[in-house]
Amino acid sequence: MEFTAPELWKEKGMYFNYISHQIFYRISEPAKSDGKPPLLLLHGFPTSSWDWHKLWTLLSEKFRVIAPDMMGFGFSDKPKEYQYSILDQADMIELLLQKSKINKVHILAHDYGDTVAQELLARHQDRIQFREDGVLINSVTLLNGGLFPEVHHAKGLHKILSGPMGKYVAKFLSEKKFKDNMFAMFGDNYGVSEKELDAFWQIVNFNHGHRVIHKLLQYLSEKKSYRSRWVETLRKTEVPVRFIDGLQDSMFGKEMATRYRELITDPDIVELSESGHYPQIEQPEEVLKHFLVFHEKMETV
Repeated sequence: MEFTAPELWKEKGMYFNYISHQIFYRISEPAKSDGKPPLLLLHGFPTSSWDWHKLWTLLSEKFRVIAPDMMGFGFSDKPKEYQYSILDQADMIELLLQKSKINKVHILAHDYGDTVAQELLARHQDRIQFREDGVLINSVTLLNGGLFPEVHHAKGLHKILSGPMGKYVAKFLSEKKFKDNMFAMFGDNYGVSEKELDAFWQIVNFNHGHRVIHKLLQYLSEKKSYRSRWVETLRKTEVPVRFIDGLQDSMFGKEMATRYRELITDPDIVELSESGHYPQIEQPEEVLKHFLVFHEKMETV
């Protein structure tokens, strides 16, 4: 599973218009279609759809895959004067799916994308209950993310950026500070390369992204405001959900896995003891294996 340079990733993507802003996304078609719903990939903070580059080719052999850069992230527009929110990101995703003529999806999400997936899942539940039209979800696979705000403890740069001095810190965010923070997100046994750190920095800074990075973190307050909606949806949904958790993640590792087991009935959870915050980059083979086993199990039910 080879490294793909961000510029090559961008070359193979396209854009669509969302409320006068350009949203980048990639979409693939499988070699042969077997009627399975497409797979929606939702990235985390502060990066982009590029986070899935090691899995893209193999996932594209099994599914029609669609992966957007959410507003304020990656190669999408990053307006300085904008009210970034999880609800707005979910609106954008639904419009993209509508324009792509997709009405059913599987979801594979990470970090910030987990929270967007929780909102999409809540909307799915609403549509089922009230028999409304719109996107329906066939399954959800979640990677490391802040599913439960009571055990989501912002650390390091995240904590500073989400605080009252965040806009000033963001304005003068240095490459070294950013890379040091990203380096700390990986597991002990993964030797994140300078090439990968350069790619993260390049993507975050595209379209002057440093100007809005603090605004994106305001979703932490949304997680508290919408805790009941998002957590109860996870607890009560009949949609199959699997949680794959890298245990060496200092923010969303062991404590999040423990809380998941406490709150979710019959939890389907896979623990990766050698992975940190980015399992899809650190152990893509393991993520792919557990993702495909989950889907094969669903197909046999």
